[in-house]
Amino acid sequence: MTQPKLKIKKGDLVRAISGKDKGKQGKVIRVIPSKRKAIVEGLFLVKKIRRPKKAGEKGEIIDLPQPVDLAKLMLVCSSCSKPVRIGYVVEGKNKSRICKKCQAKI
Repeated sequence: MTQPKLKIKKGDLVRAISGKDKGKQGKVIRVIPSKRKAIVEGLFLVKKIRRPKKAGEKGEIIDLPQPVDLAKLMLVCSSCSKPVRIGYVVEGKNKSRICKKCQAKI
């Protein structure tokens, strides 16, 4: 089974366009193509209780980023720094992503 092609990749700067963190930006840590989800640094966090691992160590409450649907994210263009739609340009054998607003390569 082939995995779907995604326009957002690891390391991209994205902005949340819906959900509890609407309007916030973050860097993509991981993309899960089979579920069409991404994990974004600092966005869509949930609290998790971590149990102590050694004797004498205390348990703690940590914030973990949860996978979020790609429909809730938009790529932020590096040149115009706005959330944009993504297009593609094929030059010879190279296929590159471009910003639909300013036509700059991403």
